[in-house]
Amino acid sequence: MKTINRIVLLLAVCLPIFSAMASPAKRIIALSPHSVEMLYAIGAGDSIVATTDHADFPKSALDIPRIGGYHGIQIERVLELQPDLVVVWGSGNKAEDLQRLKELGFNVYNSDPKTLEAVADELKELGELTGHQVEANKLADDYLAGLEALRKENQPKSEVKVFYQLWSTPLMTVAKNSWIQQIISVCHGNNVYLDAASDYPQVSLESVLLNMPEVILQSQDEGNVLGIDWSEWQEIPAVKNKHIYQLNADLLHRATPRALQGVQALCDALDKAR
Repeated sequence: MKTINRIVLLLAVCLPIFSAMASPAKRIIALSPHSVEMLYAIGAGDSIVATTDHADFPKSALDIPRIGGYHGIQIERVLELQPDLVVVWGSGNKAEDLQRLKELGFNVYNSDPKTLEAVADELKELGELTGHQVEANKLADDYLAGLEALRKENQPKSEVKVFYQLWSTPLMTVAKNSWIQQIISVCHGNNVYLDAASDYPQVSLESVLLNMPEVILQSQDEGNVLGIDWSEWQEIPAVKNKHIYQLNADLLHRATPRALQGVQALCDALDKAR
């Protein structure tokens, strides 16, 4: 369940967004893996003085001191480090920690993109906050151009019925308002659980059988892949035709410029079934 908690986007906490500062941030605490990636991507990685567990890209991010994770942030360490900017994650950090940071008067920026396009917006805003506007604006424009190219390339293709296995025990998937659904849409896939009652519904094996997906996609997490033996369900077209593919979870679940690689990987998997 810890893996589910890391990858499922929860309800956002309302936080102020600082579009400008008196001077560029030089001491940054980044409280999510995706914000660390973004800061490195625009050239501000060297300004990060602390982060949280699972911030592992690029490789140099592994050297950044850790001050917490899913279970909470060490507020006393934040006070010791005296950052001029704290990049928080409204959907992934504990609400009480975020409230405490606000009460202590830190400059807080909430990095929590909800759409593929919003990644570009946040790159630009982080560029403004860190003095890396030129690099950030170029990266954002290139990202949007790449996303649009993928949309145009895949929309004329035939639809493919997709089941995205978010987790195996319990069996969970994604629906219309999820991050993964946006990627499936770019690739012109037909998510068999698009209209489920929740964004990350729990489903049954029998339900998957009734929906007859042509492709089953799984994250590469070992616990997810080994959790279900799909070979027992040969009635499912994806199983019968061996269209079950494992994809890099970091590329698919993190809102960063590398999301385009995740989109391409998912589109390539659907092309194999076409």
